[in-house]
Amino acid sequence: MTYVTCPILRYHPVVVAQKAATMQILSGGRFRLGLGSGESLNEHVVGRDWPSVGIRHEMLSEALDIIGGIFDADGSYNYHGKHFNVDPAVLWDRPETRVPIGIAVSNRASCRMAGKKGDVMVAVEPRQDLVQMFEEFGGSGKPRVGQIALSYDPDRDRAVERAHDQFRWFGLGWKVNADLPGPSSFEAATSFVTPEQVGEQLPCGPNVEEHVEKIKPFLDAGFDEIALVQIGADHQKPFFEWAEKELLPALREL
Repeated sequence: MTYVTCPILRYHPVVVAQKAATMQILSGGRFRLGLGSGESLNEHVVGRDWPSVGIRHEMLSEALDIIGGIFDADGSYNYHGKHFNVDPAVLWDRPETRVPIGIAVSNRASCRMAGKKGDVMVAVEPRQDLVQMFEEFGGSGKPRVGQIALSYDPDRDRAVERAHDQFRWFGLGWKVNADLPGPSSFEAATSFVTPEQVGEQLPCGPNVEEHVEKIKPFLDAGFDEIALVQIGADHQKPFFEWAEKELLPALREL
């Protein structure tokens, strides 16, 4: 599953739909398409003004209609909206199973969109109200995925240092993160965040109990799936080995 793709500026929703269909075929029907309204950091590179959050949600809503329409169309698909036009689009290689669409949520408006137009909810905060709003708007019975970053390392101090170096921006929240245009902005916005603060918020190190304690709030809030994001490109293999032997069995016991 993608966590999450933005289909409003860099990638036209038609292209996202076609890529997702291809991934569904190549993966044997195991793919999920996660979508969100994006961040300036990634989207401004195409040279267009970064829209306000209201416009971004309008664009995402249209993109969802287009992607779903292409998935469901029997032949070619046309669309003419406020922000996008499709004239016409065809999935020449159609997967046997429709690609499930996940939508990132953080407030009532995004929960409404996810409940009405999505198949999966994705959130990075263990908030029960997000689950309740998602269900209120049609998400009852659909998967609810909580995404959390962690930093595994046999040495906890190294794990905290790496999390601080690469992921200290997480505490700013999406209202801030979505509008920062470049790495220097993230550096400035997080200049006063300390390693100790990061270590208090994110699971770090080899202690399984610490990781379980900080992941459990998602389960308590009503999430039924957890997406674990290991921080550090050079530390994936030892993380997978540790998670298989220690972390996942402990989480399944919950």
